[in-house]
Amino acid sequence: MKRILLPVGVAGLVAASLAVPAHAGPKVGTSAKLSTPAAAADTLAFWTEDGGKNLKAAAPYGLEHARVPKHVSTGGPAADGKPGLVPAIGDEAKPTTTTKNVNLPKSTGRVFFVLGDGLYSCSASSIQSAYKNLVATAGHCAYDIESNASVVGKWVFIPGYYQGKAPWGIYVGKTAYTHYDFSVYEDVDRDYAFVTVYNGITPADGKWKDVGRLGDNVGGQGFAYNQKVGAPTFVFGYPTAAHGDGDYAYTGGTLKWCYGKPVYPVVEKTVKAEEHMALKCSMTGGASGGPWIVKYSSNARKGYINGVTSLGGDTDGNHRSDLITSPYFDGETYSVYKAAAPLWSGSIVKKDGTLGISEVK
Repeated sequence: MKRILLPVGVAGLVAASLAVPAHAGPKVGTSAKLSTPAAAADTLAFWTEDGGKNLKAAAPYGLEHARVPKHVSTGGPAADGKPGLVPAIGDEAKPTTTTKNVNLPKSTGRVFFVLGDGLYSCSASSIQSAYKNLVATAGHCAYDIESNASVVGKWVFIPGYYQGKAPWGIYVGKTAYTHYDFSVYEDVDRDYAFVTVYNGITPADGKWKDVGRLGDNVGGQGFAYNQKVGAPTFVFGYPTAAHGDGDYAYTGGTLKWCYGKPVYPVVEKTVKAEEHMALKCSMTGGASGGPWIVKYSSNARKGYINGVTSLGGDTDGNHRSDLITSPYFDGETYSVYKAAAPLWSGSIVKKDGTLGISEVK
């Protein structure tokens, strides 16, 4: 079992109402099916039976590494193109506002999945897409890096997760998209994934009820790439694991946040991480995949996702987590995002409240 030794473990997108910067980057992504409508029933039953006992039993998941990541210089990243922004859902035609209060985004939630015989959890966020059905998370929270299987099993996203509750429904993952170098070579510099999800579902009188599209229910953050490192950044996640000294400062039941200005680059070669951003933060395992958001407006609870938590750990030897890291989002990240963002998922609830409706639009 892998432990997070760091603060962690077909309409086009371009439309009149959604202006997306053009990018001529190469096709660098790969995709793999997470669940069919027919398999969704088993997935939902697995996580909701017996009062959600499996949700409560899930362990935090993260990448294992031999040494603490180290900041090796103050140099800037090698952006592969011009900076770009994709607006958050609802902000396509207006800028975000600012406030000193920190209101937590309901777009962030917990991911649950099965890997072998283990039950695991990560963090993730809803992100802008043509059909409001896309989730951003870490690559290791969607792709199986422990065996020859391409993806993890029984993947679901619960936005706004709070003390075992799913206030806006459960969203079963349909297809996961990641960078080729991560899915094939486990290159942690590309440790991100974008997952399309079916409409949300909640139990209702022994059957299932479709609660609609993810972005309609909780909104979705914007997307930023090729940005200068060092802008004020909020990081959100669900830390769950104990610190190295055994202190369980977090339970995984509520959303937490950190704030600061990231530095670059951070290197940890035992997991092939050579170009990560890093932020001082005490979040532990379970925070993997949580969004790094720049230009965050607490009034609107929106901003631009510019990274996802990947690694972290104890840098001063006191057995307390104090650092988290993220891959740098560049034009190739945007290419992976762009491959997933225009794809439709739809409902998997039949009129009689059972699951498995055809995917034909």
